[in-house]
Formats: sequence, C-alpha cells, structure tokens
Amino acid sequence: MYAGRQVAVMAMTSPALQGALQAGIGAISQVIPDTRPPPYSRASVGIAMKPLPEPESLRRSGSFGLPDLAVILGVLALLGLVAHVGAGSMVSFRPPDVSPTVSLDPRNLPDYAARSTLRMFIALVASLLFTLIYGWLAAHNRRAERVLVPLLDILQSVPVLGFLSITVTGFIALFPGSLLGLEAASIFAIFTSQVWNMTFSFYQSLRTVPKELGEATTLYRLSRWQRFTRLELPSAAIPLLWNAMMSFGGGWFFVAASEAISVLNHDYTLPGIGSYVAAAIAAQDLPALGWAMATMAVVILLVDQLFWRPLVAWSDRFRLELSASGDAPESWLYDLLTTAHIPRLVAAASTPVLEGLDRLMSALLGPVQDREEEPAPPGQERLFNLALLVLIGALLAALIHFVLTRVGLAEVATVFRLGLLTLARVSLLLVLASLIWTPIGVAIGFHPRLARLLQPLVQFLASFPANFIFPFATLFFVRFQIPIGWGSILLMALGAQWYILFNAIAGAQTIPSDLREMADDVGLQGLQRWRKLIIPGIFSAWVTGGVTASGGAWNASIVSEVVSWGSTTLAASGLGAYIAEATGRGDWPRIALGIGMMSLFVVGFNRLFWRRLYDLAESKYHL
Repeated sequence: MYAGRQVAVMAMTSPALQGALQAGIGAISQVIPDTRPPPYSRASVGIAMKPLPEPESLRRSGSFGLPDLAVILGVLALLGLVAHVGAGSMVSFRPPDVSPTVSLDPRNLPDYAARSTLRMFIALVASLLFTLIYGWLAAHNRRAERVLVPLLDILQSVPVLGFLSITVTGFIALFPGSLLGLEAASIFAIFTSQVWNMTFSFYQSLRTVPKELGEATTLYRLSRWQRFTRLELPSAAIPLLWNAMMSFGGGWFFVAASEAISVLNHDYTLPGIGSYVAAAIAAQDLPALGWAMATMAVVILLVDQLFWRPLVAWSDRFRLELSASGDAPESWLYDLLTTAHIPRLVAAASTPVLEGLDRLMSALLGPVQDREEEPAPPGQERLFNLALLVLIGALLAALIHFVLTRVGLAEVATVFRLGLLTLARVSLLLVLASLIWTPIGVAIGFHPRLARLLQPLVQFLASFPANFIFPFATLFFVRFQIPIGWGSILLMALGAQWYILFNAIAGAQTIPSDLREMADDVGLQGLQRWRKLIIPGIFSAWVTGGVTASGGAWNASIVSEVVSWGSTTLAASGLGAYIAEATGRGDWPRIALGIGMMSLFVVGFNRLFWRRLYDLAESKYHL
C-alpha cells in the first residue's frame, strides 16, 4: 500500500484491499503446480494482466475476412514506404562536397516528412533497447548503479549540439562515400534527445516493484530472465509507454538541429521536415513554414492513431489491481488487429521460437537470488571506490587543464554566472509546469473517457516541435518589446513541460482502482484526497518527470536562448546561448567549457535535490 499513514490504515481495514498485493502473487501461483516447482519453471505475467479480447469471429473457424485483407495491405504499404524512404539514404556523399539541398516546394514535404519519421522510429527502437539494458543493470547491480546513475545524469545534461559536435565527423568517416554517415549522425542526435527520459522511468519502475511480487519470483525459483519478462517489464509497461510517447515528441523538438547540422564551421543538410523548416526560416518564407506546420500536424495525428493509441489500449492489461478498470482505452486499429486471423497465426507460429529463446535466456542468466546482493569485502569496496575516484579525478583534471589553458579563469567565472541565469529559468519553469500540469495529468489518468478525448490533443501538443513556432515568437517578442530573457522561459516550457504532464498521467493510471474506490467510500475529497492518495500515488512518477523535464529544459535552452527570423536574431544571457554560439563557430575550448559547466549544474542539482526525492519515493511512496 502507499506509504501515507491514512492510506495504509484504510487499506488494512478494507476487505477488498487486504489481498491487493497478493493478486500478482496469485496470478503467478495459479499457473505453477502445488508441487515443488523445477528450476526455471515457466509462469505467466504476475501483475493482473488482463486477457486479450476474443471476438466471436475468432472463435469460429472461418475464412479470412476484410480485417485480414486490411492487415496485409497495411503491412505491404508500410514495407514499401520504408524501402522507398530508405533508398534516399544510399546516395553518394564525400565531404567537402555539398550535402543534398532542400527545396521549399511544398510538394516535397510528404517525402521529407516520411524521411524524418523513419529516423525518429529508428532512434526510438535504439532508445528502447538501451533503456532495457541500462536500466536493468542500474537497478540490479549495486556497483553498477553507483556508476551508471551519475553517468546518466551527465549524459542527460550534455546538449544535443554537444553530441553532434563530437560525433558527426566520426559517423561520416564510418560510412565513407555515402550519405549513411550523416543519416547515422542525425539518428544518433535524435536518440540522445529520446533515451534519457525513458531510461530514468524504467530504472525508477524497477526500483519500486512491489517487494511481495519480487519475493514470489524467488519462491517459485524463476530465472532472472523470467522475472524480467513476467514481472518487471509488465510492471514498468505503462510508465515506460507514456515516457516513450513523451520522448518521441521531444525528439521532434531537435529534428531541425539533427537534419540541418551546423557544427565546427561546417554545414550539413539532410532532406527532412526539420531541414525544410530551417531553410524556410533562413529564407523568411512564411507560406513554406505554414505548409511545414500543417504537414507536421498530419504526421503527429497519423503516428498517434496508427502507433501510440493501439499501444495505450494494449498496455491497459498491465494495470496492477484486483478489478478491471471501468472504462478501458480504445483503439480502432487495436480492435482490427485482435479481430484479424493473421496476427493470431503469426503469434502461434512464433511461439516455439520464443519458448526456445526463453529457455536459453533463463539458462544463461540463472535463477533469482534468494537474498539481496551481499556487500563486497571491505578491501574490494575500497579498491573500487579508489579506482572510481582516480578515474573521475583524471577526467576532471584533463578538462580543467584544457579549459584553463585555452580560455582562462575569468571566462570560467563568467560562464558560471551564465549558468546561474539559466538555472533560475529552469527552476521557475519546473515550479509553474508542476502547478499547472500535474492536476491536469491526474484528471486524465483517473478518467479514461477524458483520456480518450484529450490524449490526441496532449500527444499533438507534446509532439509538435515548439521550435517550429520560434520564428513567430521572435516576431512577437520584437513587436511587443518582450525581453528574450523572459521569453526564453516560455520557449523552454514549450519543449520541457510535457515530461511532467505525461508522467503525471502515467502515475495516476498506475494507482489501483481499488484504492481510488476505497478513497471514495471513506469520503476523501479535495486537499485531503491529494495528501493521502494522489500525491503518494504519483510521487515516484512526478520525480521522474521532474528530473527529465529539468534535463529537457537545460537542453532546450540551447535553442531557446537564441532565436532568429531571417537576419533578426535575439540572444538571452545564459549558458544555452553561450554553447550555441561556440558550437556555430567551432570553438572547441568554449564548447567544452559550456558543456562541462552545464553538466556540473545538472548533475549537482540532481544529486542535491532530485536524488533525495528518488530515495524518498523508493522508501516511502510506492506500492
């Protein structure tokens, strides 16, 4: 039960909830015989996983129908589109040759949008694989956690332009004579804008898995692989899905920077909707910018209907509760797939392969430990700490020497002051975004009907690249003489506030319906309901949203503190503007100084503030 005292007392006195946490254990034990189970025995998902719907058409053995035809045509169309778009990446390119140019003819926008969308999905797949591996290691290995979690803070703090400055030349050299090098650099830049939010969410979900369910996996001698697939991955499914949606939307924010690359005094352009917008801004072509915004809106709506909405409907089966939610999310595509015969046949044909993989991974990873990881001997622990300190010290010394010998101590102090200004903007943004979007997220998460109405709008607002409207904001700021120092807060919020909203929605959806019904029965209303049920219930998710929103705001400061329209440029005093200007000039010492200072602020803030909230969420506010 949630750690709030009143919630715990009410849970213990409610017969409907006395076995709430035992529901998952019961789901595991129902599929395992009463006799002693053999090692690595198979078990179904242990957290109230709802069965797939079985329409009447599936219970009848009949011929294929229109749903199957629609599935076949849809798959063929998707494969054809991917092949057509991917062929455009195989052209020849040898620097310093001029990279492909972008035409402002609106008829090219469908092709540009398809190429950008394919890059986004490739980056999303890579982000998911990284998340599952990195998050699992950080959550299950004490030594790895001490290295990986601070490293994740640092990586999150490095701006996308910083990654591009370091990697673009290497990717071009990796694929000599081909445009694939630039494509890989662009995808990697999008990857760095998506992955950290997903990894933080998955790591936090693994750390807050109910202990009773973890003990059940040990009792029934499941392997680490089976624990991961039957318990941990399902329990993290809903938060991970909503954070993946947010990360995908956040990736659109940096698609222009990843396709119209201007680093180290070199300009590289990849055909895509982001580079189209960059070209329209440079040409001050308002009609072209309008066409790009309309195309972007269509892309977001299609991705929501064809990808995210079916996943949301599917993920409802992973809710941790005794009773099903009264009004489950719906998706016409999900209904189509569950009605057609072909997906069921594909699943049946792949079952032997998946079972073989399950046995192989179970044998490789071994069983779940009967007890928590034993502490290392004092000598080994001291040696590990010493090696870690030496490595960190050497890296810091090299960075400090490089910066001080090239820019001087006075500029370091100036950059630190610029960092304080950006920190103030980020902090104000987090406070306002939490006050505005947390109640809205809870309302959406508690009411599936409201979610069906607002999810497309929320997904659209979060996914629409805020920097597409920066030119209009620039004209607005100039027209009404609004200082860019204040205006940049609004621009940063357009890209970072959605992390808090999406995590609030995910946190509210993971609160069991039983607890909410119990709160209604005992008359919890208003502020008391927030204190006793909602805040404890969403606290862990809100912390994840706050951490990623903070990192997203720092990253967004790069493009928010310097905005332009044609020859008109507005620049705020801040660390983001400093890094953007140094990157455009190819000034390596100042790039290193700016990125290092931003990492110092982000990591320091995370260690002093967010880490303590993480510990509180793990020890007190979780099921």
